[in-house]
This record gives sequence, C-alpha cells and structure tokens, in this order.
Amino acid sequence: MAGPLRLFVEHPLGEAQPVPLTREQAHYLFGVMRQGVGAEVRLFNSRDGEWRARVTEAGKRGGLLTVEDRTAPLRVPPDLWLLFAPIKKARTDFIVEKAVEMGAARIMPVQTDFTNSERIRQDRLQAHAVEAAEQCGGTFVPEVCELQKLSTLLAGWPADRQLMFCDEAEADGEAGSSALGGVLAGGPWAILIGPEGGFSEAERARLRDMAQSHVVQLGPRILRADTAAVAALTLWQLRLGDWA
Repeated sequence: MAGPLRLFVEHPLGEAQPVPLTREQAHYLFGVMRQGVGAEVRLFNSRDGEWRARVTEAGKRGGLLTVEDRTAPLRVPPDLWLLFAPIKKARTDFIVEKAVEMGAARIMPVQTDFTNSERIRQDRLQAHAVEAAEQCGGTFVPEVCELQKLSTLLAGWPADRQLMFCDEAEADGEAGSSALGGVLAGGPWAILIGPEGGFSEAERARLRDMAQSHVVQLGPRILRADTAAVAALTLWQLRLGDWA
C-alpha cells in the first residue's frame, strides 16, 4: 500500500499551523488524487522536517491544511554541489531527479565549450526537484541554479571547496574511490560531469591546474552523462558522504 501523500510547502510548519494550498496543489490533491476533507497529507519545507496535516478545507481553486504533529526530522544532505552540462530534456530531468534522491545540496547546470544545450527552464527543473523530494521521502529540496558558464564559475571558485572532476579522457587518472583514497571526509565538495562531447583541452588544463581538483575515472567504459552523474554521486557518497 502506498504511503501518505507528501507536499512541499513554503510556509512554516508547527503544531496547529494552518497551511493554505496553491491552486496547483489543490488541483493535485482534490482533482487528481481525489482527496477530501479529513485526508492525511505529509508536509515539508526544507527547514522544519516532515509534519502530518489534515485537509480542513477543499475546493477547486484552493484549500487549507491544518498541521498536527512532526513525523520526521529535517535531513539535510552533505554540502555537495552537482555540476553538469545540460543534455536532452528527459535525461536532464533524470539527472535532477537522481541528484535529489542521492543527496546533492545544490544542482548547477553549466555551459561548457562543448555543451549542446544553451538554455534551460530553471523553474521547470526546480519544480522537478520538488516532485522528486516529495516522491522519495526527502525533507530537503536542493536549489536548482540558473545555467552559467563553467569558466565563470571556476573563476570565482571557493578556496575551501574540493572538486571531483570526472573526465572519461583522463586515461592515466585513478578510477573510482582510489582517486579519493587519501582525501578526508567532510567540508564542502562539488562533482563535475562533462557534456556528451567531453571537455575541451583548455577546460581540462584549467581543471587539472586547480589545487582543489581531484581527477577521477568512472570505470573502464565511457558513460552517458546521466549515467555518469549517478555513478559519480554513488562513489562520492560511499567514500566521503553520508553513506560512508
């Protein structure tokens, strides 16, 4: 049997707190899911954990929930950014969804020298991140940033943030967790996944020269960008994240 419905809301959550529904949320609960007054809904807002609430008003254009009690604490992911070059729509959606499920704290599309897509719908991808958190039981929704040039991002790169640079062309790089074997867990990190056409030589040179950069191979086979994102997140979480 499926668990209770979950919704991300912007409102503070606490005992007896009333929470109004947006038109879209009301349509989903009452039109799509056929819920009514008295139905249980779990709410979260990336700040207060997960709370049980009941529908107290139901309408076609809105509704009201009343919060009862907390059902789970806030679970904040590690301070990990996922940087990736946008690809085809469905596969970009997949990357965002899996980044939410696997514990990225910020999702950052970047435009590289060989990026095929030069624009994204940030609002749509953010909504997709919300939906992924609702479905996977998360209590935190990572920010999906606007598309920015990789060169601009690297120019202002924080001195204390380590970078796991996943480069399929780095033939002499160490594979998987071996490349991170001497690195201590903790502190800010980022993972960089390249575009379908790989990185340019200028980008590789710049990334190799960064003191914070750790070049990692993701095994002996070339992976699609969406597969590489999942593989990289898994390796990092197992070695340095909250799966360790």
